[in-house]
Amino acid sequence: MREILGRRRRLLSRRDKGRPEMLSAALTFATSWQWPVLPGVASDPQGRARCGCPDPECTVPGAHPFDPGLLAATTDERMVRWWWGNRPSAPIVLATGGSAPCAVSLPALAAARALDVLDRAGMRLGPVVASPTRWAILVAPYSMEQLGELLYAKDFVPGSLRFHGDGGYIALPPSETGQGQIRWERAPLPGSAAPWVPGVEAVVDAVVEALTRTGVSAPEL
Repeated sequence: MREILGRRRRLLSRRDKGRPEMLSAALTFATSWQWPVLPGVASDPQGRARCGCPDPECTVPGAHPFDPGLLAATTDERMVRWWWGNRPSAPIVLATGGSAPCAVSLPALAAARALDVLDRAGMRLGPVVASPTRWAILVAPYSMEQLGELLYAKDFVPGSLRFHGDGGYIALPPSETGQGQIRWERAPLPGSAAPWVPGVEAVVDAVVEALTRTGVSAPEL
């Protein structure tokens, strides 16, 4: 048992070295932009595609909170420094909703096509977070009532859309998760305060139209 634990610690130690960019990014999100963050659960060092949480069939390996839980998300500089000082490679998880941005996400291929349509239409977007499988368009905070009314008014909403509102979360760049590297598909403008994000109504209207126009309305992935 000691040998196994020792090997696990060595693997964790090697993985955690050389990631000062994680602390720097977490501090920017928390203190400069006032986005509440917390460390995500690490991927299993024995298998990169597996999650370090107890669920053997976790669908978002390494890209969700576990210990601490989501309610611990904070903008406190001391807490952020302590977390990433002890876990330098931990993914950065944004607790969406409240005063923080929310997000609308969809499969990567559909998202790429949708963003192309939105660009040609002149739609202004804020930051877009990309993983190898899904992209998330950051939007202004919204309530569940607001989202419900918005979706109720639609004749059709693609099943590929997911909504990350109050009580939700997404992993932020430059996190490394069991799903792969998290990156900016559309990076925040440099030198700004908290990045500008569009309202959820504009994004959902435009994305649904774009997905319908391109024929991309696959089931949720």
